Amino acid sequence: MKRYLDVCRKLQKADLVLKHAKILNVFTKEWIEGDLAICDGRIIGMGSYSGEVEQDLKGKYIVPGFIDSHIHIESSMISPYAFSHTVLPFGTTTLIADPHEIANVSGLNGIHYMLKESENLSVSLYYMLPSCVPATPMESSGAILEAEDLQTLMDHPRILGLGEMMNFPGVLFGDPNVHAKLKVAGDKVIDGHAPGLKGDDLVAYAFSGIQTDHECSEIEEVLERLRLGMTVQIRKGSAANNLHAIVSELVKTHLPLDNCVFCTDDKHIEHIFKDGHINSNIRESIALGIDPIEAYCMASYYPARVYQLKKKGALAPGYDADLIVMNDIESAAPTHVMTNGKWQYIQGQPVEISTASNLERRYEEIPGIFNSVNCDPITANDLDIPLEGNEAYVMGLIDFQILTKKLVCQVPTSDGKFQADHTYSKLAVFERHHRTGQKGLAIIKNFNIYNGAIAQTIAHDSHNIVCVGDNDQDMVLAVNTLIEKQGGIVIVSNGKVIEHLNLPIAGLMSHLSAEQVTHKLSDLLEVAKTLEINSNIDPFLTLAFMALPVIPELKLTDRGLFDVSTFKHIGIQP
Repeated sequence: MKRYLDVCRKLQKADLVLKHAKILNVFTKEWIEGDLAICDGRIIGMGSYSGEVEQDLKGKYIVPGFIDSHIHIESSMISPYAFSHTVLPFGTTTLIADPHEIANVSGLNGIHYMLKESENLSVSLYYMLPSCVPATPMESSGAILEAEDLQTLMDHPRILGLGEMMNFPGVLFGDPNVHAKLKVAGDKVIDGHAPGLKGDDLVAYAFSGIQTDHECSEIEEVLERLRLGMTVQIRKGSAANNLHAIVSELVKTHLPLDNCVFCTDDKHIEHIFKDGHINSNIRESIALGIDPIEAYCMASYYPARVYQLKKKGALAPGYDADLIVMNDIESAAPTHVMTNGKWQYIQGQPVEISTASNLERRYEEIPGIFNSVNCDPITANDLDIPLEGNEAYVMGLIDFQILTKKLVCQVPTSDGKFQADHTYSKLAVFERHHRTGQKGLAIIKNFNIYNGAIAQTIAHDSHNIVCVGDNDQDMVLAVNTLIEKQGGIVIVSNGKVIEHLNLPIAGLMSHLSAEQVTHKLSDLLEVAKTLEINSNIDPFLTLAFMALPVIPELKLTDRGLFDVSTFKHIGIQP
């Protein structure tokens, strides 16, 4: 401490001084021209300093490292270790992840795996404990986590609180199990998940202690939450991208933005490589009219404050030296990325090269993580949807969204059964954790798959097997291939497996590098295009959300068609 104080008082030299920069002060909302001094991974101060090492930035901008306030790493299909190396060059130095995907498959062992895999990374990786395992009692998950289970990990130094509370009916109706979980969080943060919730119900939801929501899709939802003191997480993900709709209207209100932060929620790695990560949220927000300083605060200081990360999100004495250097503020494109006082990326290139052997050394065996697909092969009879007449409830898929509409349509039939075609596809969910044989079948419109089927073990949030297709033969082969391969994504057409991606880690993640998985996903997408799937959806991410019974209006679980508005299963016909 004496040495640090001497450096602060300029009696000693700092370890590193970044000279002649424009430095963002998030407290006073101004750019300060001068030097930034760093010692032992911590910021000493800004002004005029001398260092053992000095680097002239020649007027470049320095901003705090970016924070993703809500993300599910499992949705990237790569391990936490591999994911950290994917987002770091885009300036994301801190991740706040909710591991409820793997927890729904493997319970506490899944969370232990994520904690183990994220030790000693260049990125600071924190977790929120999953609050809804399963997401609802209306589906079958691989595990059940009660309040007493969560309590065992709540004091872990990298656990920041309770993850998104999707069971808002349980909150509102005073479900004792739900409220026991809220109580376990204590003074830590509780994340929300309440699409469409408003009025007195939203007031009750906030009163229960829930502080954030990432499910806003319209400005009215945003304003109502901000007025209640909640933090709105503005999402730009692969399947759900609400940023443009929210920010374009938010700039017109001229309201303070200190309770607005950025997140990605679920963003595929190929989209990160093409579009960026949190820096993409910043870039688009600035283009839509958000003041640049506010945009950078929404990506750093504001989320750090919400999640009580007292040494993150600012460039000030005693804060962690997580920072980004840029040529300009509009593009939000890092030239240099530093964490804990060490350069990690310079001009987009890693300072230290991570090899495949690094990934393999971190690939650890934990019970319940591997060989997680436990179900029997299916037959064509398992896919029959009997109908009286041809009127049926249909899941109406919405372009660019994970929402569906509850439709009543005249659907094609043959011999008293639904007959899938290019307009109306067949959707199936099979329980894959406990070999129960449970299944759900439904009809979906606007997926538009033709002459083939896709099956995957990524099916939010219980991650049973989900399959979509226009013929039973291909659907049977897709599902049974997936069982044989113990998880992943399989595409079938004309009775042949055309492409697949193995995901051995809980049926959700690969041990391959981000580049390898991205190449494989690119191949999958190219094959998907040949099946004439709706070009306005991501086929794999969208399919994954068709099994999530907390997103309106109709979804499908292994127990049948589910009406989110009434929160109960319904028959296939009105």
